[in-house]
Amino acid sequence: MKEKIVENIKTIIYALIIAMIIRTFFYQPFYIPSSSMEPNLLIGDRLFVSKYSYGYSKHSFPFSPNFTNKRYFAKKPTRGDVIVFKTPADNRTDYIKRLIGVPGDILQFVDGEIYLNNEKIERSEIRIDRDINCGKELLAIKAFKETLSNGKSYIAVYKKDGTILNTDKFLVPDNHYFFMGDNRDCSKDSRFLSSVGYVHINNLVGKARIIFFSNNKKKGSFFKFWLWGKSFRFDRFFKRIK
Repeated sequence: MKEKIVENIKTIIYALIIAMIIRTFFYQPFYIPSSSMEPNLLIGDRLFVSKYSYGYSKHSFPFSPNFTNKRYFAKKPTRGDVIVFKTPADNRTDYIKRLIGVPGDILQFVDGEIYLNNEKIERSEIRIDRDINCGKELLAIKAFKETLSNGKSYIAVYKKDGTILNTDKFLVPDNHYFFMGDNRDCSKDSRFLSSVGYVHINNLVGKARIIFFSNNKKKGSFFKFWLWGKSFRFDRFFKRIK
């Protein structure tokens, strides 16, 4: 009996070690808690983030142990990537946003449109069939397909009234990146220098790859199986993130 208990404990320990290795070096699951990336990521989406995409820093490990200030096997991210990072405000809270500016870039809003290195980001207005939220508020929006200079396209939405129109120029420093939420007027991101601002390369956690599960809690929970047809967003299961 004692040997059986010891073997079971060993099995649990081995499983935890393997899970920790996978979580640290390969893939980590994340939950979307806010509407800042709508319509591309929704509250209740659960996704896998690849930890190896940009190399490893202390933020690759649970609880961000302060054992190094370097990034190992570093790889440069690409404009348009959807990335999880530790917010510079506390170096602990996970944010997920889209990478718009890389080191040396100059960004500015002029009459509601984004200029990247003095060139207007190409965009065309489109229709979307999904409601766009900001917390408990339902937004009246305009939706655009934006295309970056590297050909990366995505959907971004702006308030019809009250959207940000003009800003000062943002100059992205060396080893830093500039992020924005796709729900432009419902996102705390690099435009807000006092709370988020430019994100250091060491704060990057990983690249968002795939939605493996999605559930609208307003329409039911996992334990109410008779509501699964309403609460589970089956069309989002195993959906690649663009």
